[in-house]
Amino acid sequence: MEPEVILEEKGAAGVITLNRPKALNALTLPMVREIMPRLRRWAADPAVTRVIIKGAGEKAFCAGGDVRWLCESGRSGRVGDALAFWREEYILNHYIGSFPKPYVSLIDGICMGGGFGLSAHGAHRVAGDRYLFAMPEVGIGLLPDVGGTHVLPRLPGAFGTYLALTGARIRAADAFAAGLATDVVPSAAFPALEAALIDGGEVERTISDHRIEPGPGPLAERRAFISAAFSRPTVAAILAALDAAAIQGGADGEFAALTAAEIRTKSPTSLSIAMEQIRRGPSLDLAGCLKAEYRAVTRVAAGHDFYEGVRAVLIDRDNAPRWHPASLAEVDPEVIAAHFAPIDDELELLAPGA
Repeated sequence: MEPEVILEEKGAAGVITLNRPKALNALTLPMVREIMPRLRRWAADPAVTRVIIKGAGEKAFCAGGDVRWLCESGRSGRVGDALAFWREEYILNHYIGSFPKPYVSLIDGICMGGGFGLSAHGAHRVAGDRYLFAMPEVGIGLLPDVGGTHVLPRLPGAFGTYLALTGARIRAADAFAAGLATDVVPSAAFPALEAALIDGGEVERTISDHRIEPGPGPLAERRAFISAAFSRPTVAAILAALDAAAIQGGADGEFAALTAAEIRTKSPTSLSIAMEQIRRGPSLDLAGCLKAEYRAVTRVAAGHDFYEGVRAVLIDRDNAPRWHPASLAEVDPEVIAAHFAPIDDELELLAPGA
């Protein structure tokens, strides 16, 4: 059998290849358990001066965690197995965020959920022609985790709130404008870029030798409207702003109507949790954000909407989830706040350099 992840030392680089192309390189617990100790070894190895992470195949960098397995684990009474995945994934996300050497993500394809966690906290996030990013968790009753609490509120113009609540898919130009991607490089230049990094050239200069200016993305003309609408303090207020714009029509009317309709298909509980993440995130460092997410996901794993969302979207594919509660008006703010309350088995993270 092909290994799920390939870990190699090439020249000056440690190279991680996510190697499940038929599964869009979805992240599994065994993969996390292979990557983490190798990163720690490379951090201490003076021969390795940078790390490169990429996905096998042409479709995906990493389409996320293996949520079908997580759902099946929880449904069969093995919630502990699912929580073990989230725990170790979050520890890896934090370690990437504090990695002492240049960490370069070559993202040429789908990057969602767990793929965001493997790339977003590194210094260099290089987007190719096939780059496609989304945080679609609220559509399956989950939450925008793997450090989304840290990254999304810090994107300019409430763009992170837009991404969190809609699950919208964006391409390289819009990701670059928002700061999700640090560089854009043509897909055809990825092999040359990787080879140059392996050869040991200074990382920033090597990337700059291959980067291009992507120009404005499809959402460029919507950025001011997104900022105005998604800066509101609650999901209900955001929907009200979108509904008002839809009624008024004009340049943003159709976009507002479609966006509001999309948000209304998501789990009301997950939308409310995501909004709470956006509220809390700016005051927390990455470690604090991941600890908050682990508390929340522990409660989500004991609830209803995650299993129903995965059933509707990924298993039965009827796209007709029956959320509990069914509307935002029925969501109890105290229940949402309780998702972030301390738990007995708190997430313990490695100190930087450990």
